[in-house]
Parts: sequence; C-alpha cells; structure tokens
Amino acid sequence: MFQTAVIEAGSKAELYRQLAQHLEGLLSGEPDMIANAANTSALMFQTMPDINWAGFYFLKGDELVLGPFQGKPACVRIAVGRGVCGTAIAQGASILVEDVHAFPGHIACDAASRSELVVPIRSGSDIIGVIDLDSPVPSRFDRDDQEGIERLAEIFKAATTF
Repeated sequence: MFQTAVIEAGSKAELYRQLAQHLEGLLSGEPDMIANAANTSALMFQTMPDINWAGFYFLKGDELVLGPFQGKPACVRIAVGRGVCGTAIAQGASILVEDVHAFPGHIACDAASRSELVVPIRSGSDIIGVIDLDSPVPSRFDRDDQEGIERLAEIFKAATTF
C-alpha cells in the first residue's frame, strides 16, 4: 500500500503521479459513485501529508450535500455560493484558500482547519460536486496541489457512473 513517508520524500509532481496511478487502479472496473468517492477520500486522507479532512460534496438542486469523507464530522448541506465549496460551484472553478479565516463566509466545520482546496467535479459541462481538502497548516495548498487534485477529480469522473 501507498505510504505517506514515500510521498513526503519525493516532489509534489511525483506525489500526484503516484496518487493518480494508484487511484486509477483502485477505481478500475467500479462505476459506483459512493464506493469510488469513499476510496478516493480514504486514499487522499491516508497518503497526503498535513490533511485533516478529505472528501466530497455532491450537488443536489441548489445545494451541496455531504458525500463520503475522512476526517471530523462535517456540515451536511451547503448552499451554492456559500463557503469555499459553494463558491467553487458558483464560480465553476477550483478555489485555493491559503487562510480560511480571511475567506469571506468561510464555513468552519473543524476549527483546526487553516487552509482549503476545493476542486469541482464535472460530468460533461455540468458540475456534479466537489472534492474538498482541509489542512491545519496555513498555505498548505499551492497550484501544484490544485493541478494534482484536478487530475484526481478527472480520474474519479472517468471511472464513475452518475
């Protein structure tokens, strides 16, 4: 199995190359959305350093509903346009937040979280949900992380039936 220590020793590019390869194998042949979201969340949470929450929210009507995740209990429903996740849906783009306390309207599910990365998941031209990552470390995420998680979102989407 994938080990965090191995990832920490390499570059971010190598980390995300390995994560993508492992995720493709993990999801291969399994189209179920819940099973794939659960395994994707677990893989990210167990292998990425300095993460305290990794999971999914799925768009249902005009709100995001909590999906499979790893970490402390989370907000169940988030309106489009609210918080980092809802803003990512409204803008149709990934959002990288270096300091969640400086983000207007941030929804604090875990007081320990200091930075966040939210990546929309698309099915065709429609956004169906987001991958949400939180960290207790300020400025934990950068553009390399964003690109890496966007790649994982593509792998998840390609393997999954919606």
